[in-house]
Amino acid sequence: MSTTPLLTVQQHILEEQRRHYPHASGEFSWLLSGITLAAKMVESRVRRAGLSDILGTAGQTNIQGETVQKLDVYANQALLYCLGKRGNVAVMASEEDAEPIVVERDRSHGRYVVVFDPLDGSSNIDVNVSVGTIFSILRRDPDDGGTRDPLKDVLQPGHKQVAAGYTVYGSSTMLVYTAGHGVHGFTLDPSIGAFLISHPDITMPPSGSIYSVNEANADSFPEGYRDFLARLRSGGTGRVYSSRYIGSLVADFHRTLLKGGIFLYPPTRQHPGGKLRLMYEANPIAFLAEQAQGKATDGTRRILDIVPEGLHQRTPLIVGSAEEVEMLLGLMR
Repeated sequence: MSTTPLLTVQQHILEEQRRHYPHASGEFSWLLSGITLAAKMVESRVRRAGLSDILGTAGQTNIQGETVQKLDVYANQALLYCLGKRGNVAVMASEEDAEPIVVERDRSHGRYVVVFDPLDGSSNIDVNVSVGTIFSILRRDPDDGGTRDPLKDVLQPGHKQVAAGYTVYGSSTMLVYTAGHGVHGFTLDPSIGAFLISHPDITMPPSGSIYSVNEANADSFPEGYRDFLARLRSGGTGRVYSSRYIGSLVADFHRTLLKGGIFLYPPTRQHPGGKLRLMYEANPIAFLAEQAQGKATDGTRRILDIVPEGLHQRTPLIVGSAEEVEMLLGLMR
């Protein structure tokens, strides 16, 4: 048995609070515990997906016009329940819901807004491909007496996030998060039901050898993206690149975070404004990338500087190692 002390995600959060915010009340760690509880609930259903009536569609579409999977519904309900019971969450916003959800009893004094994609890549669950949960935490001004439009609480630029992260349900279940002081990863030990630190202080390599993009759409990418991909394929960068694309944002980004390289979801003729959602996909992923010494852009702007105009606003996303992102931006210019 290892003699290394076991450090759970809750212990880590409390230690980080004592280090960076010695006068913190502990509310933030209590909020994060709601996310980890929901993650364990979803993980349990994912592990039993082939053995219970949880695969397939729920027979409806969401606000995005996408087919809702049964696991989407469960994951969304789990997060709404676990976060709604924290006592310090005022507003929640989900990919699956048209409008923000106000926690009525906490609206006048709740300090936090939580935005999430409850089950990213859920269409892959039927074929046993990794899926995940993405979350973003913002702070709200509790002094408005609960009179402000909750949408204004949600529509904050990404650089105002106080924390962000994701859970990836793969060969193991991992929680990766940042609270603005680096990126840390925890692996769920099912034997004790706890997330234990496994990847402290994650730093994205400054360059990599993997690019990730749906090349089936390459003919409709803007010219700069096509030139960039041609350069990667031809070896014109002086490095041999491999193409890897899973189709679950969490899984593709997780690989990029650990191995370096670049993930691209460019604009296309069909989606000229991009397809990924700014608030609950691009912003948290960009925050994690920058905290790990990577970069994230929509092709012209830093993702975290975009001022959102709508809850379900879409954006292109280029995220990854600094060298590859700068190479692409150079071609785009």
